[in-house]
Amino acid sequence: MSPAIPATPLPFRPEAVIFDMDGLMLDSERAINAAMARAARELGHDLPGSLWLDMVGKGDAVCRAMLGERIGAEAAQVLLRRSQAHYDAMVEAGIDHRPGIVELLDVLDAHRIPRAVATSTRRGLALRKLEAAGLLHRFDAVCTSSDVAHPKPAPDVYLLAASTLGVAPARCLVLEDSPTGVRAALAAGMTPVQVPDMLEPDDEVRALRHRIVASLGEAQRLLQARLAAG
Repeated sequence: MSPAIPATPLPFRPEAVIFDMDGLMLDSERAINAAMARAARELGHDLPGSLWLDMVGKGDAVCRAMLGERIGAEAAQVLLRRSQAHYDAMVEAGIDHRPGIVELLDVLDAHRIPRAVATSTRRGLALRKLEAAGLLHRFDAVCTSSDVAHPKPAPDVYLLAASTLGVAPARCLVLEDSPTGVRAALAAGMTPVQVPDMLEPDDEVRALRHRIVASLGEAQRLLQARLAAG
C-alpha cells in the first residue's frame, strides 16, 4: 500500500501522541470481520464482504444500525451476540500486534512523550485486548466509547484523551487507520497521521489533506525527524 498523500514534515514537536487501537496497534479489524462473517454464515444470512469493511472504525451503535438495515433489528442483535462470542475467544487468545507498534512506543519512552489510547471499543473489552496483547502498561490513559457521549467521528474521545493527559489538543499527534478516526481527530483540532490497514483512502479521504503513511515504521520515522529537529 502506498501513501495517498506525501508525508510532509510535522509542523510541531508533539507533547502527546494519541493512538487508535483496532487496526492501528492490533490486527483486530481482520479478526472482527472474520467473527462477523462466521456468525452471519452460521445464522444463514447472505451478506457481502464489503459490509464488514464499511463497518471498520465505526462504533457499536453505528454497526448495529447498518446491520439492522440489512436484516432487521432483532436479527442484527442475534448476529452481533454470536459474533461477539467468537471474537471474545480470539481476544482471550491474544490479538496480534500491527508491525512496528512496539518500536514506536519505545521511541516515545526514550523521549518521555506521554501517550493515550482513544478507541471506539467499549472500555472493558478495550482493556482486555490491550492487556492480552501486552500493551496496556505502555499507555498513560485509555479512553473509550464507554467514556463519552458521542463516538467517532465526533471528537469526544480524542478531546477526553487530551484532557486526561493535560495537553492542549493542538499539541497532540494522532495515529489512526480509519477515515472515521481521522475525521474525529481533525474535529478535535489535532494533527492526524493515517496508517491505512484494510481501507485504502479514497478521494474523499484524500481531500482532508492530512498526512498518510504506509506503515507504523514510516510514522515512526516522521516523528523521529521532528524530534531530532527540536
